[in-house]
Formats: sequence, C-alpha cells, structure tokens
Amino acid sequence: MSVMTSVIHVATSGSDLSDGTADRPYRTIDHAAQRAMPGDTVRVHDGTYREWVRPARGGRGEQRRITFEAAPGEHVAIKGSEVVTGWELVSGTVWRAAVPNSLFGDFNPFAAEIDGDWIVYADLHTPKKHLGDVYLNGLSFYESETLQDVFSPSRTITTTDDWTGSADHVRNPDQTLHVWFAEVGATETTITANFQAWDPNMQLVEINVRRSVFFPTEHHIDYITVRGFELAHAATPWAPPTADQPGLIGPNWAKGWIIEDNIIHDARCSAISLGKEASTGHNFAADRRDKPGYQYQLESVFSARQIGWDEEHVGSHIIRRNTIFDCGQTGIVGHLGCVFSTIEDNHIYNIAIKREFYGYEIAGIKLHAAIDVEIVHNRIHDCSLAIWLDWQTQGTRIGRNLLYANSRDLFVEVSHGPYLVEHNIFGSRASLEVFSQGGAFVNNLVCGTLSVEPVVDRPTPYHRPHSTQVAGYAAIYAGDDRFIGNVFLSGDADAAYGATKRRSQSAGYGTAAYDGHPATLSEYLDLVADPTKGDHERFADVNQPVYIRQNVYAPGAAAYRNEDGAVLLTEHAAARLAEDGEAVYLETDLPSAFNEASLGVTCGTDLPPVRFVDAHFENRDGTPVTLNVDLTGARKNANQRYSAGPVSQLPSGASRTRVW
Repeated sequence: MSVMTSVIHVATSGSDLSDGTADRPYRTIDHAAQRAMPGDTVRVHDGTYREWVRPARGGRGEQRRITFEAAPGEHVAIKGSEVVTGWELVSGTVWRAAVPNSLFGDFNPFAAEIDGDWIVYADLHTPKKHLGDVYLNGLSFYESETLQDVFSPSRTITTTDDWTGSADHVRNPDQTLHVWFAEVGATETTITANFQAWDPNMQLVEINVRRSVFFPTEHHIDYITVRGFELAHAATPWAPPTADQPGLIGPNWAKGWIIEDNIIHDARCSAISLGKEASTGHNFAADRRDKPGYQYQLESVFSARQIGWDEEHVGSHIIRRNTIFDCGQTGIVGHLGCVFSTIEDNHIYNIAIKREFYGYEIAGIKLHAAIDVEIVHNRIHDCSLAIWLDWQTQGTRIGRNLLYANSRDLFVEVSHGPYLVEHNIFGSRASLEVFSQGGAFVNNLVCGTLSVEPVVDRPTPYHRPHSTQVAGYAAIYAGDDRFIGNVFLSGDADAAYGATKRRSQSAGYGTAAYDGHPATLSEYLDLVADPTKGDHERFADVNQPVYIRQNVYAPGAAAYRNEDGAVLLTEHAAARLAEDGEAVYLETDLPSAFNEASLGVTCGTDLPPVRFVDAHFENRDGTPVTLNVDLTGARKNANQRYSAGPVSQLPSGASRTRVW
C-alpha cells in the first residue's frame, strides 16, 4: 500500500492562509512544520525567514522522514534575529536604539545571563555576559561590561583568555572596537553601540531575539531532515553536560535526525546540539551549590536511563557536510543524546575565539557519552579546542580528520575506551591530551605535543559494548593505550604549551610519556600479583600496560623506551598544512629513512582489548574494525604494506598531497 506524501512550499511572497502549494505557498516555515506529516517535504524558496521552526511531529522511520530543504539553487536563510532601525547618534561613533520588549516575547536575551555549571568568571564581581548579540552587516560585536566602556572600547574591552595561553587566536583584534551595552527596562530594551565609521541607519543591523532557529520544543520528534539552509543568529544558552542543551539547531532528545549541507553560524553558545534535556538535571551544581557538578553528572546518566536513554529512542543522528563557524562555545555539543551518531565531512572553524566568556565546555566538537559515535573526515581549525570527548568515550571512532591552527587539537578526558583515533592529522602545537585509558592511536600525523595524565579523583561510568547500559565505573589510571604506525614531529614544547603546562607536566613530543608502563599484559599481571597486598593496594601504584610499536619519530620526538620497531629519524623532518582556497595540502619534507617505516593494514584483531571494560575494538555491529582507508580516501589492500602516518603512499623527500 502506498503512502500519500506531499511537497509543501514556503516563500516570502506567500501567506499562512494559503494552502502550501507551489502556486499558493505558505509564508513561514514553522506554519508548514505544524502541518507536515510523515513522508512530506517542506521546500523553502529564496529569502530570509526570521523565525524559530518548531516541528510538531516527526517522521515514522527512515522511509517516512519529514524533510525540510532549501529549494534547489536558491539561498534560504533562517535567522533568530530581527532588524533594528531608527538609531540615534549619541556622541562621536556611539549610537542608541530603543527596542520594545514585545519584540522578544517571553524571552529577552539581553536580560538572560550566560551562566551555569562549569562557567568561569574572573571573580564574583565580574559582570556576567548576556545571550544577546548585535550584528553589523553580519559581524558580531562584543558586549561591553559598562555603558561607559562603549565610548572608549579600545581601552577597556579585552578578551578572556583560556588556560591554553593562546591569545593569538582572536579572530580580528580590530573587532574589539565594535561593542554594545544593553539596558533592559519594563517596556523596552535600550541598546547603545559603538559602530565606529559606520552609520547604522545606512547598514544592516540585527540583534538576536530567539533562543533557537530550528529546534522542537517537545521530545521524540524523530526522523527529521534539515538540508541546504543558512541558519544563524541564535541566543543559545551555556550548554554544560549537566543542563538542558539547546542549540541553534538540534533534535531535542529524539532519534534519527539528518542535518546536512547547511551553513550554520553565530550561535551565542552552541550551533548544533545533540544533547541532554532538562529533566535529568539543569545546572544543579551552580544553583544549589551543595555538591560538585561531577556528582550531578553521574546522577544524570542514571536518570537518563530511567527515561529511555537507549538506541531505540535516542541518538543515531547524522551531521554531515555542514559549515559551522563563529560560535561562542561549541560548533557541535552533546551529552547522552549523541549516542550512535555520525559526524562527518563538516568544516568547523572560529569557535570560542572571541573569548568573551569562558568555561570548561568549549570546543569545535564537545561531546559527553559519545558511545559508538563516529567523527570522521571533518576539517576543524582556528578553534580554542578542536575536539573534546569527555566521559564515556566508548566505541568512539575519530578517523580521517584534519585538525590544525587550534589552541589544542584532541582532548579525551576520563574515559575507559575502547576508542579509536586513526588516520588523522593533528597539526597544532598541542596535538593530543590523553587524560583517559583504553585508546588506540593508529596511522596519525602528530605535529605537536602529546600529554598523558591519570585522573584518579573522578571515577566515571563504562558500559556494556554498543549499549547505554552501565556496566560499572572506575578511576582513570592512564595507560592501556595502543600506538601503531604514527608519525611524531617535534618543536619547542615551552612555546607550544604555554599556560597549559601548569596543568599538564607530562607534555612532550613522542610517546616517552609512557615510559615506566609495562609493554605487555602478562608483565602487568606479574606486577599486580603480590599476595601480601590487599585487593586495591595491589593495583594502586602499578602503571597499566601500553602497546606501542612501529611509530616514526623526528629528531626531538622521543619513543617509548620499550617500543618494538620504532623508526628514529636522525635527519630533519618537517610537515606543514597549506590552504589554497577551499583545498588544504600537506607539504612534507622527510628523509630517506622514513621509507623504512612501512606496515600492513591494522585490524581490530591486532589491538588488545581494553582492560576495565573488557571490550574489543569493533564496528557498531560488533565486527572487528579494519583501518583500510587513509585520510585522502585511498583504500589499502590487506596484503600490502604502506607508509606510516595518515597518507598511505607518503614518500620521502619533498612532497605535496591534497588532504581536503
């Protein structure tokens, strides 16, 4: 039996009193979203739509999705902002406009503070930033702390550096001259802004008004596709893992969304959310102040299980081919709701580099509980931190990504694995931070430092393989890691890490941070076999085993002391990434000794299982992984040998390889 489906049309020339046909389109996308049924397509035509789209229902599976798409060849922008006109000159380059509060409805972002668990302000007297923002011809301003500062922004407006010490990544230092300050009254909000050389009445000036742009207000609105839009200007709140995590766009605790081929930018905090919902906790640590956020985060995991946190009801999203930029906290954020999802072929940049506010939940991609999540072939650069995987990184695959020009590239925190990091380029000075255990790093190019640290004061959960069911929890002792076929370069560690060295004393080039760890499981079992010690005492001071072989080390990078088959280069070795329009090239200069580093295809059966979880390196369906596709997409044959690093046919000498 066939299912009746239809195409619903929306155009700026339409009316919501029409019938949604091509000849009589609706005016607003949200009106169409209230009427779309499973299997329908909402096709939106050229223009700018200032609204919050809140689908009323979802699809009924992969074959009967509800699809929202921009009409082919047409540019469709959906914005959470409104245009402000009628600016009055106050003095010099400072202008003022009064906006009626009725424009905001029951949510005024200029009155809502950026606050919550894990947000950090300099002291108790520092004024908090707000969710509002002002845009001049698309350029986001800075919020001033006082009205007076608007009149002399070059003297008083500074950016808040994070603990990486990377102030050189501010997007545009001159942008600090464009500032605003808002005063919220009973009936209107007055915005005072320094436009410098611009007359705001002759330009496009917008302020964000809506919290989100495309985000259901109900849970379990499943199987939605959003394709081909420009999505911008959302007053999204701070999104820690212990709070509701709304984004500019996202499924809001649902299953099976596809978000693809969009341009997404200027979310005050987070652009795409695959995150937690409020009922399992919302900023309790900040509000109640009675116990750490860590404890509330543990509770949220168990609370989520009680409301149906499993593969049948949540996750399995696809986020692909999007361009995401100019967001204050994250490009993609998620906790619990991101499970079993795929994030691929996205271009993410300029995340959290304005540094107007700071907290411990900032990255291009920041996920908690990324169970069976695949983060594959993404280009992430010019971010405070590119990828941060925190808690329950299990069954996770970080493969074929291009990360560079970030303060830090990859941080895996308090997780037990198994997780897989393969065929990536880590091009920033701080490449890898491994505050976890149970990882496998295969065929990567690591241009910067590697930091390894135990975290014994925050035990975290682990799960049954390919499941959200909690199997136990444990502290992080560091180790139980695998490094095979990677290429490690070197540089000035002091310059690379700056302030980060205060937090991590183990930063260095190469794998020598694992010296003192046994090289086999049998050796480890001998070390914990002392019958004169108690149950816990036998393990407390014994380093976990590591499995490290056949890596390449440039001069200045140090190999693990017990490594088998390490290739130690004695001549100069260098690599750099060069952008050429939309393309990125890897330029290398490697000595002839690099040719000695060849190895076959690595499979899950080559990787010892992780110790605590007692799990193998598998695909989502439980079959062993096979790492036979390099960064460029070239396939490897099982019976051949290939270069170390992410490019399978990388030669010695000078070469130039397109990697994006």
